[in-house]
Amino acid sequence: MNHSIVQLNDLPDEILMMILKKLWNIRVLYSLIGINKKLDRIACDPAFTRYLSLVNRSSNNSVAPLTNEVLNRFCSQILPKIHHHIRRLDLESSTMERILSTTNYPNLHQLGLFNLRAKTAASLFTSKTLIAVKY
Repeated sequence: MNHSIVQLNDLPDEILMMILKKLWNIRVLYSLIGINKKLDRIACDPAFTRYLSLVNRSSNNSVAPLTNEVLNRFCSQILPKIHHHIRRLDLESSTMERILSTTNYPNLHQLGLFNLRAKTAASLFTSKTLIAVKY
């Protein structure tokens, strides 16, 4: 009996996209960016990069920040590579400043903020250092 081994990279782009669209886009980006050119190209497709929810959700729907390991990789490697595709970001308040200061987001139109305290919310609209809006 002759067995052939098909690797992920051997699949046509269309099949890979169908499979990867079933997964959480944060995991697709975290797992595939940096593997090889083909997987980089597919993972950086706007289908995976337009809307990013950079939070961890538990089974009871509470929100927590990403782990330091995941956050470090997103801030150093992934966000600078895909920043121009991002149209919406969901962030947890404790990681918000770091993520927003990582790069410019020229196409960002929506920002979801979770676990935001009133004092932090007030400072967002009075501080000039956190978010600079360009027109």
